[in-house]
Amino acid sequence: MSATAKFMLLDANLKAQLQQYLALLEGEIVIKVSVSDDKVSNDMLDLVTELENMSPLITVQHALLERTPSFSINKVGEETGVTFAGLPLGHEFTSLVLALLQVSGRAPKVDESVIKRIQAIKKPMKFETYVSLTCHNCPDVVQALNIMSVLNPNISNTMVEGGTFQDEIKERDIMAVPTVYMNGENFGGGRMELEDILNKLGEASDGSEFGDVEPFDVLVVGGGPAGASAAIYSARKGIRTGIVAERFGGQVNDTLAIENIIGTRATEGPQFVSSLEAHVADYNVDIMKSQRVTSIARNEMVEVTLENGAVLKGKTVILSTGARYRQLGVPGEQEFKNKGVAYCPHCDGPIFKGKDVAVVGGGNSGVEAAIDLAGIVNHVYLLQRNTELKADTVLQERLHSLSNVTVLTNALTQEITGTDKVNGLTYLDVVSGKEEHIELQGVFVQIGLLPNTEFLKGIIDLNQNNEIIINKHGATSMPGVFAAGDCTDTVYKQIIISMGSGATAALGSFDYLIRNTTPQLVNG
Repeated sequence: MSATAKFMLLDANLKAQLQQYLALLEGEIVIKVSVSDDKVSNDMLDLVTELENMSPLITVQHALLERTPSFSINKVGEETGVTFAGLPLGHEFTSLVLALLQVSGRAPKVDESVIKRIQAIKKPMKFETYVSLTCHNCPDVVQALNIMSVLNPNISNTMVEGGTFQDEIKERDIMAVPTVYMNGENFGGGRMELEDILNKLGEASDGSEFGDVEPFDVLVVGGGPAGASAAIYSARKGIRTGIVAERFGGQVNDTLAIENIIGTRATEGPQFVSSLEAHVADYNVDIMKSQRVTSIARNEMVEVTLENGAVLKGKTVILSTGARYRQLGVPGEQEFKNKGVAYCPHCDGPIFKGKDVAVVGGGNSGVEAAIDLAGIVNHVYLLQRNTELKADTVLQERLHSLSNVTVLTNALTQEITGTDKVNGLTYLDVVSGKEEHIELQGVFVQIGLLPNTEFLKGIIDLNQNNEIIINKHGATSMPGVFAAGDCTDTVYKQIIISMGSGATAALGSFDYLIRNTTPQLVNG
């Protein structure tokens, strides 16, 4: 296959965008490529040759690297530590583009305080990041570790595409992506941003950077759709606004296809989150990421305490902490997490190619997961504890049309079994009262969401589902504290509804400020 044909598969628009990005290169780059005569090697050689043809600043050299096929991106006369083993296409194409720009000398968009923390690392760290090209969480990890490699010569990172290096996947018993190894030992898995990795390395912020932060007129806790909407609506009023979030975008980062945002025909979770963050950044909003809130209290102002000990103050606070995947709570779930137990079929589905898996949950998420997995795995067992599935009719019809899917209703999961990894699932037939066992290699849990409100118990009124009780203005039981999104008792949990509730909470908080503070409102 020619390089031209390869890029035609990516589509002409993508190639045009690539040309624009390569025009932004700031210095010469040497791509060292290690290939043989297999198909992936041939495609890789086509790819790097095309890159060389598109920019006079790129030179390709043949070399013998640790893995074949692979290529490294380097400055002239300098090993940068950024390597791609396997083709960085699909979701990883962005990782390739950013690596080219950053190695060329273009500064990554990272706070100066974070750069200093990275550059302070003295210990040699060799990272290997195992990915699948369908994983929408993997690029965040790859890009974060690549940035660290560019900024610190003691650090290197290799993206390893699992489909190309299946022997490594089997040898290291990797059953979920992204999975990161450091210096030959398992470092962690799942989506991690740059600050998360630094925290895990013991390079966490000590909270001193928040010591001089002035009180906010509105402080938003949580950076999902509700939080982003609340921040934008608040900032547009000209008042001092901040967002503190453990993970900007929240649960939306783990969503693949989004087709119900009115006016946006189709997008993907990470892409949508990127747009949200860019929109917030258009306003004078202080964004504080990778910060976990542990408590709030009402004194002269609302005080928000972070895990690192720092205390942020706001005349008003909007809680938009969102929700997370609900867990089964059965034996084996925690023991085999990332060892056959998974929560993201889009990310981890390719790992189970040709194997038997179960999906627990009969709502839209569960049925959609079963449909997706049916095209990858050998057989899917869908377990629903009730008599009927809860998913939309059109989804159920599609599900029942698939020959390699078995639907088990009245099936209550009792245990996930295994030794070093999952080997089966035991369920109770609630009609017969008998326990049944299925032999399989993976279990995908899709049973809904759990609100992130544990730190509010005994402080703010919650309902029996631990959701924050709000009124029509978004106000909670604590004066000056509002809430929005999936953490509240709103009946329907949808992105577009969360964004609307964020706007409501922002307008409610502004009304509160007008009625309960001095005339010198702005930055007063």
